Amino acid sequence: MFRLGANQVARTAGARNYATLREIEMRLKSIKNIEKITKTMKIVASTRLNKAQRAMTASRVFNKSDSEFYKNAEPESNEAEKTLLVVVSSDKGLCGSIHTQVAKAARKRLEALGGAVDVVTVGEKVKVQLMRTHSEKMKLTFSGTGKEAPNFHEVALIADEIHKLGKYENTEIVYNKYVSGVSFEPSEFSVYASEAIEKAPGLSKYELEGEGVSDTLAEFSLANSLLTAMAEGYASEISARRNAMDNASKNAGDMIDSYSILYNRTRQAVITNELVDIITGASSLE
Repeated sequence: MFRLGANQVARTAGARNYATLREIEMRLKSIKNIEKITKTMKIVASTRLNKAQRAMTASRVFNKSDSEFYKNAEPESNEAEKTLLVVVSSDKGLCGSIHTQVAKAARKRLEALGGAVDVVTVGEKVKVQLMRTHSEKMKLTFSGTGKEAPNFHEVALIADEIHKLGKYENTEIVYNKYVSGVSFEPSEFSVYASEAIEKAPGLSKYELEGEGVSDTLAEFSLANSLLTAMAEGYASEISARRNAMDNASKNAGDMIDSYSILYNRTRQAVITNELVDIITGASSLE
């Protein structure tokens, strides 16, 4: 039977240690590169968050006016009629569970509404998730959103395409509401159709002149509500991405510390093995 000598075994073990040391060194270098990327993405998100918050604050002013109008007019939604559910998200990832949370809220609302509901998605991420379970209800999807803070021109184009689907008695928007720099929550609000506005008992409180005012109010209200939902969602996404990149950087730092200790220990073991080989070789010559 063939047997390795003591020196051959030592050389084999040394080669294995060298390979392990090289693997650890490559892994450590890879983690350091990832840490640089996550730190850079955190800085970019922190810079963009101020702009997103300003856009969100501006959209809330217009939404407050809509809310006051509906509060005074007191329109009623008809649960028996068909509902359009607009789910607002974006195309970008690397921001924690923000897209998953709004998709779960949309599924929950779909179950509550029953079968008489159509779905419109704004953003590729939520579209992919809802296509898995409610593809038959999907009527319209929008991509290419969430790259910058939303503006009224962009939102008006989306609202025009939604109006082409036909009239819905009830329209609901599901989105991520910005709560603070570290939290958000899936929320929803209703947008009333022109018929519901015309029948509102409190509409007489306002002096409206001309024909088609209710249609104009309904169209503007949908665009205004979409702007608020997209601005809130954009601010929530940027905040979530900043937090996600911060956590990723901390985790990478912990891994770097662990692998650095492992690398040093492995390197000491390799040096010890080399010293043993040298001493063993010198002893054999005596």
